[in-house]
Amino acid sequence: MERLKEYQAENEKIKSAQSVLIVGGGPTGVELAGEISVDFPEKHVTLVHSGSRLLEFIGPKASDKTLQWLTSKRVDVKLEQRVDLNSVTDSNGSKIYHTTAGESIRADCHFLCTGKPLGSGWLEGTILNSNLDSRGRLMVDEYLRVKGRKNIFAIGDITDVPEIKQGYLAQKHALVAAANLKLLMSGGKERKMSSYKPGSTTAIVSLGRRDAVAQFPYTTLIGIVPGMIKSRDLFVGKTRKQRGLQPH
Repeated sequence: MERLKEYQAENEKIKSAQSVLIVGGGPTGVELAGEISVDFPEKHVTLVHSGSRLLEFIGPKASDKTLQWLTSKRVDVKLEQRVDLNSVTDSNGSKIYHTTAGESIRADCHFLCTGKPLGSGWLEGTILNSNLDSRGRLMVDEYLRVKGRKNIFAIGDITDVPEIKQGYLAQKHALVAAANLKLLMSGGKERKMSSYKPGSTTAIVSLGRRDAVAQFPYTTLIGIVPGMIKSRDLFVGKTRKQRGLQPH
């Protein structure tokens, strides 16, 4: 309920604003810009991203299609710039934000959608401190077992598996790790453990309520077709069903 109240407060902040600044052009920033531009087309949305293209975790074709879509919805996208949130000034009820390129952006509110570092700092004070790489990720072998450990497994974003970090991949990790744990607990041979092999990059980023951009191994799509996969309910129904709950 606390989280729901936070979302409701953010929604009210958007409703009462005439202009919105979004800092960060990854999936969170792009999806938020898309939702606001579709649900509140009268509002002026500016998206500032430090990289040379949006959605840098997927291919340039998907990035280009996404930029074209946002531009068609009158979202002002500024690339290769950063926003100094410590130098915001007030002006006639609005705020003035300054970028590293010397631009000034007027907006009533902002949303920070930049990536956050892994919350793995606490592991530095445990027996696994020597198993962390330079980015704070746990180094694992092909069985998702922490390297150098016999009975400690890791799954999800915290691993150093060379792939994009997404929820559906963490679920695949879980299936492999669970099978290996059950095997070892029942006295099975290590050589019979299941291995995890990263696949080709597949990603779907919602663009408003109907559209989406999708990168599959051999093609990139944008519009209603990929939107039908994710944007309809953002996988909420699928996730609830997997947990034995009613889809709605």
